Amino acid sequence: MFFATPAYAQAAGAAPSGPQDMLIQFAPLVILFVLFYFLLIRPQQKRAKEHQATIAAVKRGDTVVLSSGIIGKVTKVEDAEVQVEIAAGVNVKVVKGMISDVRTRGEPAPANDAKS
Repeated sequence: MFFATPAYAQAAGAAPSGPQDMLIQFAPLVILFVLFYFLLIRPQQKRAKEHQATIAAVKRGDTVVLSSGIIGKVTKVEDAEVQVEIAAGVNVKVVKGMISDVRTRGEPAPANDAKS
């Protein structure tokens, strides 16, 4: 047995006819896109730019947190990699992009000079 009855559209006002009606239909989508931009996209870009600046400013003596959660002290800085001491006498090379946070800044020192 069929319980649903067919709905018949009325002829008057069924479809938008002019450009104003079309603009009114797309206005909520445009407003939604603007909200997404200001609430999601823009803060994400700002955070990424700050992270890039932090990674570029890493120098010897900084304590860093890697994306794996390992905390270590930077002992050598190169173009795309840093050498991190994760335990006494244990140094690992890490790609700069894997640094998630710089916890404390060490004393200013040139990147590749010997320790004093």
